Amino acid sequence: MKTMELAKKYHNYVVSMRREFHQNPEASMEEYNTSKRIKEELEKMGVEYRSIAGTGVVATLKGKFPGKCIALRGDIDALAVVEENKKEYASKNHGLMHACGHDTHASMLLGAVKVLKEMQDEIHGTVKFFFQPGEEVGKGARKMVEEGALEGVDSIMGIHIASMLPVGTINAEPGPRMAAADKFKITITGKGGHGSAPHQCVDAVVVGAATIMNLQSIVSRELTPLKPAVVTVGSIHSGTRFNVIAPTAVLEGTVRYYEPEYFKTISQAIERIAKLTAETYRAEASVEYENAVKPTINDESCAKLAQETAAKIVGAQNVISVGPETGGEDFSEFSSIVPGVMTKLGAGNPEKDACYPHHHGKFEVDEDAFIYGVAYYSQYALDYLNTNKTPSEC
Repeated sequence: MKTMELAKKYHNYVVSMRREFHQNPEASMEEYNTSKRIKEELEKMGVEYRSIAGTGVVATLKGKFPGKCIALRGDIDALAVVEENKKEYASKNHGLMHACGHDTHASMLLGAVKVLKEMQDEIHGTVKFFFQPGEEVGKGARKMVEEGALEGVDSIMGIHIASMLPVGTINAEPGPRMAAADKFKITITGKGGHGSAPHQCVDAVVVGAATIMNLQSIVSRELTPLKPAVVTVGSIHSGTRFNVIAPTAVLEGTVRYYEPEYFKTISQAIERIAKLTAETYRAEASVEYENAVKPTINDESCAKLAQETAAKIVGAQNVISVGPETGGEDFSEFSSIVPGVMTKLGAGNPEKDACYPHHHGKFEVDEDAFIYGVAYYSQYALDYLNTNKTPSEC
């Protein structure tokens, strides 16, 4: 298969770019040098591009024949993680690390540009390449959409490398894949005073504790057990001294779910419980609630095609099934607007220390996976465009 042959041809290039990106990680929405290097590589290839969302890049490759428009997405930002690996391409920026594989996504997507550029005369339609900033903070995709990235795009496909899946495997399934990730902050205001005289005070610590316990009833008593959801209070800040009753308490947490309508249901329940619990204890509560990312739900037809394409790349026996995750992914900002599919590319190999989970200081991947990733990006675009040859403007 031509895409596999070309992916092998450009493997060293992809490895080199990945290691360069890995050595020079940049924070979300601040990927200035990464963006610059991507543009430089696109210029060398003779592929047109435009800047978007600050540090994002959208490259466009028009095929010889008219047709639909497919977007391929790869995120480019790093994490605030201290790298523990000692390899020659370890992070040079202490406290920042590509601990989630976005360096691999950017480099594989550049590899796919090279492959499809070489196959341009065989393309029926247009391929857009989304080099997306700020995935880790849930801002990049939304900003790209606001600035028109999806104009003329008919569908989108993304790959996320997976250190916990064996190299040579691919996962692409329909339905819910990643959860929505919401954030909330509850500020409780009571009345401080001496720890020996609680009757003179309104203890914000007691109100906060009661609020935390009451919030647990949302999932267990207000939502159906057939649709999973999580409400977590991850941070409590209150009090200054052992013998002083705290006048305020701040609770912060996250909510995860797959059902889009749960945004309204759960946010309203949190506000109601926080305010009424505070009132019960003669305190007051205010609630801030926001959605960081929507749930990632794969389109049925896109997922079916992604499975068929994956079988061409790694063999049907290596197209594996894994359950949905409660982690968030802002690919959903794209796939909630146009049909899309988020896939996983296996890159785990204990013999190469590629056995640590994402966001770990020793996170690593088997770089042999890049051949499959580049071919998968490229072949999916070709398969989608060949399946959907009705022309559209892009």
